[in-house]
Amino acid sequence: MGCGMGKSELQLKKCDRVSISVPAATAIRAALLIQRWYRQYVARLEMRRRCTWNIFQSIEYAGEQDQIKLYNFFGFLMDHFTPASSERNLISHIFRENEICRDTDWERYFCYKSIEVPESYTGPHLTFPMTFCGVSKLVEAFKHKQQLHARYVLQILGETWRLLRILPNINYVSICHNQEITICGDLHGQFEDLLLIFYKNGLPSSEKPYVFNGDFVDRGKNSLEILLILFGFLLVYPNDVHLNRGNHEDHIVNLRYGFTKEILGKYRVHGKKILKLLQKIFSWLPLATVIDNKVLIVHGGISDMTDLNVIARVDRHKYVSALRPTKISHQAINGSKTQTMNRKNGEAGGPAEGRRRVYSLTHHSPVPAQRHHPPRRSLHNLPISNQLSWSLEDELKRRRRLAGFDQSYGEMNKSDSDSDSEPEGKETDEREWKQIVDLLWSDPMPQNGCIPNEVRGGGCYFGPDVTEEVLERHNLQLLIRSHECKQDGYEFCHNRKVLTIFSASNYYEVGSNRGAYIRMGCDLVPHFIQYQASRTCRELTLRQSIGWTERSALRALRETLFVHKSDLISAFKEFDPNNTGMISLRHWASATENILNLGLPWRVLRSQLVNSTKYGMVDYQQWIRELSITEPKLEISDASILDTMYKNHSNLETIFRIIDTDHSGSISFEEFRQTWKLLSSHLKTEISDEAIADLAQSIDFNKDGSIDINEFMEAFRLVDLSAHT
Repeated sequence: MGCGMGKSELQLKKCDRVSISVPAATAIRAALLIQRWYRQYVARLEMRRRCTWNIFQSIEYAGEQDQIKLYNFFGFLMDHFTPASSERNLISHIFRENEICRDTDWERYFCYKSIEVPESYTGPHLTFPMTFCGVSKLVEAFKHKQQLHARYVLQILGETWRLLRILPNINYVSICHNQEITICGDLHGQFEDLLLIFYKNGLPSSEKPYVFNGDFVDRGKNSLEILLILFGFLLVYPNDVHLNRGNHEDHIVNLRYGFTKEILGKYRVHGKKILKLLQKIFSWLPLATVIDNKVLIVHGGISDMTDLNVIARVDRHKYVSALRPTKISHQAINGSKTQTMNRKNGEAGGPAEGRRRVYSLTHHSPVPAQRHHPPRRSLHNLPISNQLSWSLEDELKRRRRLAGFDQSYGEMNKSDSDSDSEPEGKETDEREWKQIVDLLWSDPMPQNGCIPNEVRGGGCYFGPDVTEEVLERHNLQLLIRSHECKQDGYEFCHNRKVLTIFSASNYYEVGSNRGAYIRMGCDLVPHFIQYQASRTCRELTLRQSIGWTERSALRALRETLFVHKSDLISAFKEFDPNNTGMISLRHWASATENILNLGLPWRVLRSQLVNSTKYGMVDYQQWIRELSITEPKLEISDASILDTMYKNHSNLETIFRIIDTDHSGSISFEEFRQTWKLLSSHLKTEISDEAIADLAQSIDFNKDGSIDINEFMEAFRLVDLSAHT
């Protein structure tokens, strides 16, 4: 009583005695068990994260391959069909931007003075020349979802075009003492990321210089807003804001990945003129930035042929699209060996191994090993082989007869067969073009050597030895590049001599990755600032974040599997000669990879894709039905055309936008038929006129005799039912 000790204190004393009595060895064993469990838990999460990452990246690169292959097919038509042919007329306008036009003609075409700003307009009013205050007002207006009037858009773009034309191919920047430069990677139309960078780091100014390393557009919804803000700051601070060109600053790439659609949706009247001016601007963007003669900044990477002295002399504006040289020389058509790049042999098992195989835009690779299913290849290289080019030529000729096109298919130009008559300048253009493609499209790999980038279909993979040689040759110490999404927003490789920076957070899905930017002072040591623009992902635990992105990746993968269901079933039946409807897991994984060529660990993913197995066997018919994808209810007699549509949905949309020359958003039934005939020639498939007419009638919902792009997209929208349960 007299001690004054309460009941709770007595209990605490007992607990202390109990804890003291626990043997030390037991406590250590318990700690080791907890530590082992936690390491296994983190390892499982990391495995799930890597699988998710591989799914997203494989599907992304597969789309890039398809885009390059389709454009190369169009290039083949341009090179091999006579000017009067129907197919050539359909697509020729996308190649006309290389035509030389007087500056005065461009000034007249892009003149904004006739465009009136109505009194009802509530957006920002700009004055020129641009000022810091004016660009700040523009940032605030875009932050509040206001749209800039077309007159001001054209005025900013026109001023930017005039400025870019006097800039060099390589910007050389010096960092003053006690000053830092900020380097940003891909933004891809994600305006929230740009706002967050400015909030954390401050707006561009003479005291706060910036380098933006390409890929400002596509994928996100606010690409134009990002461009206008960056161009605005460039006009105000031309010596302190530096913009490098990325592989998405290309009007052909924009057709597929959303920027063209964004412009035409926001500016229906003047959208075509804005797009045309942006094509010119993209071609004039500088290709590289060098800081203090020691740090090279390019969008993609380098190759063993990279020479900054050559790049500095290139007429960069000739390459409006980096996917194709200004004019393919006769060597490329006839398969001359003089066009082949001498590459170092990369070690086996590079990053492209196990992925879909195609030839890249600029580099040739050895014939890959035989597989059950032939790998997909880029048609850009088909003309390089005589055998392949003539087989494709014959096939196209037959397709034209079946399609009912005029019989104006011409032979090769006689001058092309005469090697002595070929101007030497064409070979120079080809070499210059390859230098540009390597800068915009290449990726690093861990092995030594320089090999074709067969995953993307353009540029090369360059190893640590190539990095060492190029940096040493130009007296540089660091290469900063972007082009690849990284989970932490940045990543070192090649003995910390190559640094990847990626500024679009949540690129694949909310929580999939952080964005980052670099601050670099006069000591040239990079410091990283990471962020995530979505408040939702900042509130998620690691497990929740991985689960969220994993579900999204699997949803995208199930859609990809579903659109290839006919090919998959045929492949499965090869392993099921007795028609039991069952195949082993090993055969299921092998057949799936042979059809999709995504290089994914299918047996690891089996538990998330296959709901049930019986004695290690998969009921593949039931599995296809369990993919939980619902199809549109279209009454079409030829079911095969639906399969073709699903598998080539993006290619068809790209062709649709190319044929829609006036950018009205609709095409006639006849143009729709020609769209499908182009695709059938590209794919070497038979599609009858009756099936196409049947399809056109089915998706013409308002029965106005034309196909609207919105009708077209809605008609073939797949819905993942598992996402709504």
